[in-house]
Amino acid sequence: MAEGDSVPRRAPRRTSTATRRVVAGTARGRSAGRALLRPVVRLHPLGFLRGLLGPDVTGARQSLSALAVSSLTATAAGVLLAAVTGTLERLPGLLVLVPAAIGMRGDIFGALGSRLATTIHAGTFRATARRDTIVGQNVIAAAVLTLVTAVALGVMTKVLAPVFGLAGIIGVTDLIVVSVVGAELASVVVLVVTLGLATISTRRGWDLDNVSAPLISAVGDVVTLPALFLASYLVGITALTPLIAVASIIGAVAATAWAWRSGLEQLWQIVRESMPVLFVGGFVLIIAGVVIEHRLEDFIDKRAVLILVPACLAAAGAIGGILSSRLSSKLHLGVIEPRALPQRGARLDILFAFTLTVPVFMLNGLLAHGFATAFSMSTPGLLRLVAISLIGGMIAT
Repeated sequence: MAEGDSVPRRAPRRTSTATRRVVAGTARGRSAGRALLRPVVRLHPLGFLRGLLGPDVTGARQSLSALAVSSLTATAAGVLLAAVTGTLERLPGLLVLVPAAIGMRGDIFGALGSRLATTIHAGTFRATARRDTIVGQNVIAAAVLTLVTAVALGVMTKVLAPVFGLAGIIGVTDLIVVSVVGAELASVVVLVVTLGLATISTRRGWDLDNVSAPLISAVGDVVTLPALFLASYLVGITALTPLIAVASIIGAVAATAWAWRSGLEQLWQIVRESMPVLFVGGFVLIIAGVVIEHRLEDFIDKRAVLILVPACLAAAGAIGGILSSRLSSKLHLGVIEPRALPQRGARLDILFAFTLTVPVFMLNGLLAHGFATAFSMSTPGLLRLVAISLIGGMIAT
């Protein structure tokens, strides 16, 4: 083609009348279809159930499975509690420690699991024994809190029991020894399980927020009662019991001072912020123990209700632990904000936790009746026991 020649333009393609009608009809159909679809919302048949079960069905399944394990192990611990009523009668005041000791294992190591879950979500979890790492400081903080709270529980039991009308309990050194030795024996096992759960959750993609509180509570129930029972053999030994009590008090003070002066900021922050909350929780649980001690004869008469005590304590703590773990992870990750009126994400988690109470506490009643029947222990009846568990659990939650 010579220079200056213009490029020939292609003639526009003619569209037939039929084609134009089809296109116009299709456009109108699409527009009408969009208009019709806008106001119509088609809900999945399981949408409402999915909403009740929480953000996802997988999380609900993980939580319910872990809570079922917790109920089973806590009920087994209740059978042990009902079987050692002779020791409880021989050592008045020991039963006062039981709710506080069980609750404290769940409080300390449930919080540890929650903090580890947050590090997993943030991608900063590393399984290492170095004390200057996040995991190392959390483990040391749990050890310090275990010793300090165990001493505090022994002292508070001796002080509060007479105030609420429970006289003639064992001495303060005996209570400190039982509390400290039982706590240390149980905490070794619970700590190993907590770290193992965090490691496995990282490898398998589990949400530690959904499983840590129930499973840690389950392990705590199983090991705490036998640990307290073993520690009770140290009661009343002339030279040894006071020596262990004094060493425990000195150790608690020294551990707190070391955490303060260690220069490990996260360690001291955890200890400083956790102690007041744990002391208040211990105070409440000791009062609960005093109430149970006052009704010991009634519990012996209907041992199935005594079997139910650890299960209900564990379930309420585990469900609360699931909720607090979910909320704390979302707060740290910026998904929700702390407000007087909870945001939608927080409200869903609250509804999720409350929904768990019905199947879990019904299961507790069924298991308590089943275990009591299997071991020939007295029971008020299946329906009454389930009602006791469900009503008490709903109120507690």
